[in-house]
Amino acid sequence: MPAKKNPLGLNALQLKTLTLMQELARSPNHASPRDGGAVEIGNMPHPHGNHFHVGHAVVMTADASGLANEAAWKALERKGLIASDFPHGALITAEGMAYDTGLADQILHRADH
Repeated sequence: MPAKKNPLGLNALQLKTLTLMQELARSPNHASPRDGGAVEIGNMPHPHGNHFHVGHAVVMTADASGLANEAAWKALERKGLIASDFPHGALITAEGMAYDTGLADQILHRADH
């Protein structure tokens, strides 16, 4: 039987926020690996116009409102996916890194070349 999609019941804002945090955690400009598969993220991106860059991806600011929403961070923390230091950064747990949000292809825009 396949794994249940979104087993923690994250809402759309929480899913988008976690997706962006996972991508930040993969970027050396924003991340520092920690023991046990956790990753500390900081140096939060600042939008210019209607988008910002994370590594090789472009993110529309409309998809990133959760990065400035403390309630979204607290919800992810309650579910054990991050340890929040809102708004400065977060420690994404190994569980948070492994959580399949299913949104990366929709909100992380990458060049074809």
